[in-house]
Amino acid sequence: MRTQVGIIGGGPAGLLLAEILHRSGVESVVLEKHTREHVLARIRAGVLEPWTVDVLREHGLAARLERDGHRHDGVWIVWGGREFLIDINRHLGKQFVAYGQTNLQEDLFAAAARRGAALLTEAEDVQPVDIATERPSVRYAVRGEQRRLDCDFIAGCDGFHGVSRASFPPGVLRAYQKIYPFGWLGVLAPVPPLPEIAYCHSARGFALASQRNPTLSRYYLQVPLDTRIEDWPDARFWDELKARFPRSWAERIRTGESIEKSIAPLRSYVAEPMQYGRLFLAGDAAHIVPPTGAKGLNLAVSDVHYLARALVEYYRGGSMAALDAYSSAALRRVWASVRISWYLTMLLHLFPGASDFDLRAQEYELEYLQSSHHAQVALAEQYAGLPL
Repeated sequence: MRTQVGIIGGGPAGLLLAEILHRSGVESVVLEKHTREHVLARIRAGVLEPWTVDVLREHGLAARLERDGHRHDGVWIVWGGREFLIDINRHLGKQFVAYGQTNLQEDLFAAAARRGAALLTEAEDVQPVDIATERPSVRYAVRGEQRRLDCDFIAGCDGFHGVSRASFPPGVLRAYQKIYPFGWLGVLAPVPPLPEIAYCHSARGFALASQRNPTLSRYYLQVPLDTRIEDWPDARFWDELKARFPRSWAERIRTGESIEKSIAPLRSYVAEPMQYGRLFLAGDAAHIVPPTGAKGLNLAVSDVHYLARALVEYYRGGSMAALDAYSSAALRRVWASVRISWYLTMLLHLFPGASDFDLRAQEYELEYLQSSHHAQVALAEQYAGLPL
């Protein structure tokens, strides 16, 4: 089989890339190792930057989002009985949208089905080969039968544990990483969420009130890395969540039986460069951010935006200039998002072994943000994400 662009990974990055390329007349084939049901079962982020919404709207993928998404002017930061709004709408004239990644994944699957996309799930032993040549290919198997996809370029959209990044030759990549000494215990519950998204800093640890839709809530607690889910029945989770939020917020939290519960470790990770030869990385294959700030899915969309634009430029005019510059263009936005995620993580969490000095400096930073108009404008700009 032959195509112009071989895409490894059928998550949001891979399917969005395929959709944008199709709309510009560029052929692609998507290889996904899991079933469609497995991909849809992943519980991921649910906050879309205004620029992400613009990209989805531009490519005809925002109809359901416009109908079901919950628009927000900003997010609240609460601590010690105090609170303030990072008011993105006021400072930038922009809003972001709470819309679950599962919903977006469903939209992308539906768009692929409408156009009869070449999407192969349960592809086994996927491996990009000859990536340093002008004739790369992807080897894979279907029910044990070995196959090969010949292509002009390969897009690695297969996540942090995928094969794409590991296919770079030794010595090419430089990895930048920070491992945080805690994780997030997340609960998804079919109860009405708080009307606004809120980050909470408390002496008991960090907490987050988020949402998926008007009847589905997503809450998180900072927990030690050795935490076991079985030690956190629903009653204990809700009690602890309310203990961390100020009373005025806690009294409004609706509780109920959870439908999903998971623990995610936190890390910041960036691999440079995001390309080698004819293999290009996008999304989690190239970088990971802690969920503080909800940047992961948005970064995947921005990577795809830059990569699709470069590929279309090549097929329309034969120029490799934008493809050669893809990594540097994408990394500028990656590092901006990595920085704000790191900053919010350091600002809002309780770190093991923190000294009295560390705690007081952290509290003063929160006080400064609350009191400074300029600091709030800067934070709003970074939280909204840099323009594409």
